[in-house]
Amino acid sequence: MKGSLIVVSAPSGAGKTSLTHAAIDRLAAIGHAVTFSVSYTTREPRPGEEDGQDYHFVSMERFEAMIGEEAFLEHAQVFDRRYGTGRKRTLEALADGQDVVLDIDWQGAQQVRAAYPDAVLIYVLPPSVQVLRDRLAGRGQDSAAVIARRMEAAAAEMSHWHEYDYVIVNDDFETAVDDLIALLRAARLRQCQAADGPVGVLANTLAKKPALP
Repeated sequence: MKGSLIVVSAPSGAGKTSLTHAAIDRLAAIGHAVTFSVSYTTREPRPGEEDGQDYHFVSMERFEAMIGEEAFLEHAQVFDRRYGTGRKRTLEALADGQDVVLDIDWQGAQQVRAAYPDAVLIYVLPPSVQVLRDRLAGRGQDSAAVIARRMEAAAAEMSHWHEYDYVIVNDDFETAVDDLIALLRAARLRQCQAADGPVGVLANTLAKKPALP
């Protein structure tokens, strides 16, 4: 059975990365095969980030070369930085039966939906604009000007929420994690009941059996 392709998007500061990692860890504990796709980016690493774990950090020249090689499943530009999802690793994981979660923005989500109509798109919203501003300021990594710029970008980003299949409001973290787990499990069950999935095969087999006398 192939895996499901799941997109999780949100404005910066909404907490999608923390939510996604928490959900994946809990699903792994019950044997649900799901992996987090590590994106490529041209931006510099932030304090504590590791290459290959948080992102694959590459130069602008390398990123543009990868576009020419069609190495990306999707890619987008945010401010003056580029982000992309590796095609080969993603497709291999799906073929191996793993669900793959992409932490990407609305531009990438549109590309994924166009190429893979069965992909599940989930949007994470903050409970309010003020909470989002507080979260960005609480990082202590950006200046007031950068935060203002990010807030403007967040407004543009959130205008695309209606293009997604599901929306999660990250007010209470544990509740939001439970909601995300439920959606990831639902995506797995949808694949299971497909004609070539285990439930679909079982149902078709039972349907072909003759009626008991």
